[in-house]
Amino acid sequence: MQEMVKTFKYVDYLWDDKKAASFGDNQVDLFLYRSNILGADLRITNYGGGNTSCRTIEKDPLTNEDVEVMWIKGSGGDIGTLNRSGIAGIYVDRLRDLKNVYGGLEDEDRMVGLFNHCIYDLNSKAPSIDTPLHGLLPFAHIDHLHPDALIAVAAAKDSEKVTKEIWGDTMGWVPWQRPGFDLGLQIEKCLEDNPGIRGIVLGSHGLFTWGDTSYECYINSLEVIEMASEFIDKKIKEKGSIFGGQKIESLPQAERHEKAAQIMPLLRGLCSSENRMIGHFSDTDVVMEYINSHDLERLAPMGTSCPDHFLRTKIQPLVLTLDKNEDLSDTGAVLKKLEPAFEAYRQEYADYYNTCKRDNSPAMRDANPVIIIYPGVGMFSFAKNKQTTRVANEFYINAINVMRGAEAITEYTSLPRQEAFDIEYWLLEEAKLQRMPKEQPLSRKVALITGAGGGIGKAIADKLAAEGANVVLTDINEESLVTANATYKRDVSTYTVCDVTNTDSIANAYKKACLEFGGVDIVVHSAGLAISKPLLETTDKDWAILQNILVKGNLI
Repeated sequence: MQEMVKTFKYVDYLWDDKKAASFGDNQVDLFLYRSNILGADLRITNYGGGNTSCRTIEKDPLTNEDVEVMWIKGSGGDIGTLNRSGIAGIYVDRLRDLKNVYGGLEDEDRMVGLFNHCIYDLNSKAPSIDTPLHGLLPFAHIDHLHPDALIAVAAAKDSEKVTKEIWGDTMGWVPWQRPGFDLGLQIEKCLEDNPGIRGIVLGSHGLFTWGDTSYECYINSLEVIEMASEFIDKKIKEKGSIFGGQKIESLPQAERHEKAAQIMPLLRGLCSSENRMIGHFSDTDVVMEYINSHDLERLAPMGTSCPDHFLRTKIQPLVLTLDKNEDLSDTGAVLKKLEPAFEAYRQEYADYYNTCKRDNSPAMRDANPVIIIYPGVGMFSFAKNKQTTRVANEFYINAINVMRGAEAITEYTSLPRQEAFDIEYWLLEEAKLQRMPKEQPLSRKVALITGAGGGIGKAIADKLAAEGANVVLTDINEESLVTANATYKRDVSTYTVCDVTNTDSIANAYKKACLEFGGVDIVVHSAGLAISKPLLETTDKDWAILQNILVKGNLI
């Protein structure tokens, strides 16, 4: 392993020696600390993606003998927020004994059920599908991550050759295989065939690295990612332009946001043909470089490569053919242009399902797109709630970074459609979806509340949010709005100053709601004013103010 360094250009070094020292020799706490700081950098792994583990020696509660236990992120967790309640404790020897009963690729689903026979900690989270990938390796601390730079290497044409070019003999490589027990066996064999390596690149998937301590594992992961990032950056500079260069020039940002606010309710309506959806918009430099490029037409239909990406984004986006300067004020005319594109996407998705389905495949899910690209304007995503749609957007940005890196190295390659389908409609994935909590009564709905900076308006917003709605807080007082908005968790609310007696101010509030969530389903007019004076002391001005807010505000 190379000499450890603390200066990185392409990833964040977040290890705090004092913080780590506070955990003493508690290896589980150190593993959780490492997991959290790795998950804090989206260039290292995306939300919910990757897995981390450590090993300790514990006393078997039945024999009182020392046993090796692996602590690993449980199913459905996120390493950035991982804590004790989200991990599984597994007897390492019992997990390895599963090799004796493994019946091959057709036996993968049964093997997941057998993980339960290996549980040491009865309070464990359900073990994830990645458990054997860690358990069949011998290291004390292991990271399985999905860095954009590493997936770019993994998804590049001639990935194995590229791996050798970057890291020489210090890294192993295994071809694409769906996560499961067989992939664990392949990783184990790769290490046996290449003793002394510091990690393994998984084709079209991600990275495995390890260390004797949590810190060594952390540094090893960062160094491997840094080397890949440096290699890609060099290739991009050598190539000059990525994605074939610019084909379309972006509109100015203000115009992009105006267009996005206009079209999002239309897109939301079309995406909600089966289930109501919540929207998200992105127009970062990374997004605009890709969606305005010559190669968008070639790359977008190829789909994403990493399973974590397309499970969130669907296999490919819908690319709109609307001109960036399209007049969006005539909604009927715009819908006539959009509807055929959506119908074609749904039919293509149905064809994909019917071509690839197995005898025991779950029923086809919602055929509408999750990611929608409008060249010159930006990228939209639509899903069941704001967090899911935001994360889907982030995952497609990860996919863009992967395509960018792979195209710079050699050429981007995606998973075959059958492989993608077998993961998207894997029975284990379906079971995970079926275990999701029941949605709240107002889930998937957006409520705009006036006078929500405090008092009755804020109380109404609280109730709507508690029932699952996204809330748009409006008030004449910005300071009270900032305070009120801070009481909600991320992805629940937004706010905007609004004078209910001014039509332009009201229109801007609706635009904010559309840009943030995709539209408005519920309006609660709670703005009010009380002037406590005797009738003889009430002036014409007082009366006009009351009429404007309480009457005119309701009208407009």
